Amino acid sequence: MTKQYSDCLQRYQLTEFPRHWGRIHRGIEKESLRVTGAGKISQASHPQALGSALTNPYITTDFSEALLEFITPVHEDIDSCLTELEEIHRFTLQHLEDDELLWMASMPCPLEEESIPIARYGSSNIGRMKNLYRRGLTLRYGSLMQVISGIHYNFSMPETFWPEFQQLKGHAGSLQQFRTDSYLHLIRNFHRYSWLLIFLFGASPAACKCFARGRQHALEDFDESSLYLPNATCLRMGNLGYKSEAQDSLFVCYNELDTYIECLHEAIHTPYAEYEKLGQKKDGEYQQINTNLLQLENEFYSTIRPKPSLKSGQRPLDALRSSGIEYIEVRALDLNPYLPLGIDAEQIRFLDTFLLHCLLAESPVCDQREFFEVASNIGKVVEQGRDLELQLKEADQPRTLQDWAGELLTDLEHTAALLDADKGDGAYGAALKAQQAKLANPDLTPSGRMLREMKENSMSFFELAMDKSRQHQQLLANNGLDQTTLARLETAGRESLEKQRLIEAADEISFDEFLRQWNDR
Repeated sequence: MTKQYSDCLQRYQLTEFPRHWGRIHRGIEKESLRVTGAGKISQASHPQALGSALTNPYITTDFSEALLEFITPVHEDIDSCLTELEEIHRFTLQHLEDDELLWMASMPCPLEEESIPIARYGSSNIGRMKNLYRRGLTLRYGSLMQVISGIHYNFSMPETFWPEFQQLKGHAGSLQQFRTDSYLHLIRNFHRYSWLLIFLFGASPAACKCFARGRQHALEDFDESSLYLPNATCLRMGNLGYKSEAQDSLFVCYNELDTYIECLHEAIHTPYAEYEKLGQKKDGEYQQINTNLLQLENEFYSTIRPKPSLKSGQRPLDALRSSGIEYIEVRALDLNPYLPLGIDAEQIRFLDTFLLHCLLAESPVCDQREFFEVASNIGKVVEQGRDLELQLKEADQPRTLQDWAGELLTDLEHTAALLDADKGDGAYGAALKAQQAKLANPDLTPSGRMLREMKENSMSFFELAMDKSRQHQQLLANNGLDQTTLARLETAGRESLEKQRLIEAADEISFDEFLRQWNDR
């Protein structure tokens, strides 16, 4: 990197960047479908040996009984975080059905709506509500889009950073308010520039044809079983993926926490005509939590979320209101099918570089014009992102993707240099250079690599995904766990089953009353 340390401080109007500021805290949540050896979605129940999907802190399920979610605790060290994620993978593989695989792509295997088993969480009121929420998602959007897999990257600055940064900025309010405002500052910039992550790391340029059956789309035939777009990056983030027409009208503002909370609170409590027609119940059975625009906060689809630390039974908006933003969750990342864990240290270092820049760089307040401009930019990069002459908009002015991305990547050299000053090994700078190489040659992006391999080997999307799934399965399954790790994960599974039993035994009200109280809160 050519940036001088003093230039990096000046770029962000800093007088110093103490080494401990670079000791970022991170955690990973990674989703993967369980599929049979033939590449069909598994119909088997969540393995008992993996514990309770309701209470296990490491292994749970997302939408489907077959959609596993692996969760690492918070780590300061990147390698230890990835090691723990790998251990969870290996432990899980030891307890799957004999022929089952973990599907290593974000877009799912060939499937039909009726073949997707909705996740179950036991007989407790909270467990039944989690299942009902998923049935509501099926009713509203269908279940196909719900089994797309991704990686969520949780990011926070070390606690020692905040009082020192607050003093440097001359902020006179409470530390909690300063931290919250700073994370909102980061989120606004993330939205402005998140199209860059989609270009660099998008890994869903193709999908099985069955995924689009009966849905409007502009995709092209790749072969008899696959659809694609020649310059697509991340169809998962487009019209075939996490998309909700009902939410298109929502302008969610990240200028102030109270405004953000109020917007989502209103959506959770505002009846929506189409969902009212479907009804909360059918033939005496609940089919959605309520008939409002959002059943819960988590139904709002976003590429990034402000997150609080939750207490048991606490709703996210209530926790945000009382304790502010404590970390952010990046939700725009595909599984990279060329990586056994779907993510690696190089990508994490770039994410840290990118997110720290979003935190430190200037971040003007957003307005409705910019909000929808950002959405338009993301939509274009999703479908045409490897066309470097693609025209995006910045403040209503046209910018080619190549020029804008090049400018951003050059600017990111400042935060890479600050982070490397702590470690002294140049790893953040090297991670940034790897992304700059993708801009020079988009075939190096995961989406580019996938389509090139499919074309060169006359492979369908399904064949490519199965090939990578088998390769990674063999790699991970052939390496055992040490006895300490194995005992820790086995104990977590047993304890989670007991915890679920205690939760079920502690219920004192009917599910009808529980749901009424939940919706009234």
